[in-house]
Amino acid sequence: MIGKKNIVFGLLYLVATASLGPYMIKNMFPAAGQAAQQKQKVLGPLQQIRSDGYEKDLDPVKPLVLAKMNTEAILALNQVHNAGSAIDEMKGGPHAHGNLEAVLNILAGLVLMFLAAPKGIKQAISWLFIAGAIFHSGMLYLRSFGVAWAGTLLQAGPWLVLLALLALGIASAIWLKAGVVDDD
Repeated sequence: MIGKKNIVFGLLYLVATASLGPYMIKNMFPAAGQAAQQKQKVLGPLQQIRSDGYEKDLDPVKPLVLAKMNTEAILALNQVHNAGSAIDEMKGGPHAHGNLEAVLNILAGLVLMFLAAPKGIKQAISWLFIAGAIFHSGMLYLRSFGVAWAGTLLQAGPWLVLLALLALGIASAIWLKAGVVDDD
C-alpha cells in the first residue's frame, strides 16, 4: 500500500520533532535561564526601592546609584530579550517546519492511498515527500546542532516539498477516485 510509509514516517517524525523542541530549549539555550536569574537579581532591589516610594527623598549621591541600578536593569532585560530571540528562532525554524512536514507526510500518505495512479508515479511522489522533510527540517535540526554541512543540503528541501505538493496535486486531479483504496 503506497502511502503507508509516509504515514508511518510522518507519525514518527512528528514525535521526534515535537520532542526535540523542548529538549533544544532546555539544553541548547541555558542562556535564557541565566539571563532570567540575572534579571531577577538586578531588578529585585530596584523594585524594592520603587515600592517603598523613597527615591524622591534620596540625597544627591543616591540618584547616581539609582541611575546605575536602572542601567543594569535595562541591560538585564535586554539579555532576557536576546536569549528569548534565539529560542523563538529555533521554534519558528526547525521545530515548526519539522512538525509541518510530518503532518504533510501523513496527509500525502492518505491521499496516495486513494490515487489510481501508476505505481511508479505514486512511489516517486511518496519518496519526494520524505526526502523533502529530511532535506528541509532535518537539515535545519542538524544545523542547529552545529553540523556545518547541513546548510548546503538544506537548499534542496523546500524545492523537494514544493515539487512533491505539485506532483500530488496533478496526480490527484487526474487519478483521485473517491472511496477506492489501493491495495498495492
